[in-house]
Amino acid sequence: MEKLTEKDTKAIADYAKIALDEAQVIEFTDYLNETIKMINPILDIDIENVDPTFHPIGNLRNVMREDEPNPSFTQDEALANAPLQEDGAFKIPSPLAEGGDQ
Repeated sequence: MEKLTEKDTKAIADYAKIALDEAQVIEFTDYLNETIKMINPILDIDIENVDPTFHPIGNLRNVMREDEPNPSFTQDEALANAPLQEDGAFKIPSPLAEGGDQ
């Protein structure tokens, strides 16, 4: 198999939205080529007469229950233990502001 070039590594990094400096491009090009070299023998395995495999657990089926409505909490019950609430809803600290409620 043909070796990857630094141009290939830059293209892969760009596609994956990973910023690499020139030293990292060189390092990762070597790393990727060594990885390909290690897994390349897999291509030599004869799988012509190998039956395909299926799910390793056998006849596993969807075990989800039917989606049926059940009794649930009232709004007051749901808010009963909320440390902060406002206008019938949970009030939480803003994840975008530093401290405090927004």
